Amino acid sequence: MARSTECIESAWVSAILMTSREIDAETAQLLQRYGFEDIPFESLRERLAQGQLGASQNRITGNVEPPDEGDLQALPPLGGDVRRALAERGEEAMRQGQVAAVILAGGMATRFGGVVKAAVEVLDGESFLELKLRDIAAVAKRADATIPVYLMTSFATDEAIRKMAEALSTERCPIKTFPQFISLRVTPEGELFKDSSGALSSHAPGHGDLTFALRRSGILKAFRDRGGRTLMMSNVDNLTATLDPAVIGTHLESGAALTAEMAPKEPGDKGGAPARVDGKPQIVEAFRFPEDFDQERIPVFNTNTFVLDAEAIDTEFPLTWFAVDKTVDGKPAVQFERLVGELTAFLQPAFLRVERHGPDARFQPIKTPDDVGKELPDIVKALKARGSL
Repeated sequence: MARSTECIESAWVSAILMTSREIDAETAQLLQRYGFEDIPFESLRERLAQGQLGASQNRITGNVEPPDEGDLQALPPLGGDVRRALAERGEEAMRQGQVAAVILAGGMATRFGGVVKAAVEVLDGESFLELKLRDIAAVAKRADATIPVYLMTSFATDEAIRKMAEALSTERCPIKTFPQFISLRVTPEGELFKDSSGALSSHAPGHGDLTFALRRSGILKAFRDRGGRTLMMSNVDNLTATLDPAVIGTHLESGAALTAEMAPKEPGDKGGAPARVDGKPQIVEAFRFPEDFDQERIPVFNTNTFVLDAEAIDTEFPLTWFAVDKTVDGKPAVQFERLVGELTAFLQPAFLRVERHGPDARFQPIKTPDDVGKELPDIVKALKARGSL
């Protein structure tokens, strides 16, 4: 293929090519389209090559302790006066046009045949994304509100999800898409990684792109300019992470800039968890805890469902770039990622304990085809109880 210097007139591409002549025109165009210029790629791979990035450097510094008892608030049970009052607070915010939903839809379903995860059909011919949108539409109708939906895509899913969004957008739930960024995998020595075909290996650099990509797209500014105040973020494959007005109300009552849902741990669960670092509550990813810290001391973990204050996240956060080891085509590779949970290190968080079983369950992700048969019956019951099906 022709070298990118022959057909790409871009200063940042030229800068990259000063250190590598291996980026072809097609890859360069892909990088340019998805914001590679906003990734400090050269400095990251230099730090990796110098031994300044890696598993040991990923670990958090400071005094790490389990969260205080008062750091976790339980979502009030269904049917009670407190839950109803919180739901009314959330619905009023929706009627005022202050609430939008954000769905993370950048993933590929490698265990479902390597297709776009959001498009995988899971129930009666409806996809993950369609079921998520069905819930939001039902909530919007009950609240007599217009609730915008923002879908974060990746370079791998953007085209397909934009087509889905065009077909599924409605007046009550208008949909916009915005892509996260793109980066390139490298070798453990910091050189550009090539797959078994000899091609460079692109990747999306983690859901920590969220606030940066929202701002880059102009969506966050437009939302705030219309009076928007609150965003609820969830993963496309977690169908019971519904847009619950009571969760919105709980967040608003707390006064926190960010509310993160936490579910009880079960055997085999891995992920971030709430902790106190030098006395400050925040989410700490599992790989960041000190080696001698017993993570079983923390009985809950992060579900990656957040409620976010739109004004508070409209800034550039100094999120950490992590070097994450991967195996691609049987060879070791490294990719650079940042994680949305680290926002809690810079904002005032609240941690909301939620159920993961029964009618009020809010964490039942479907990661594999086996999960469909295992989790879907309970998911359907929960969604029917909420009026989402």
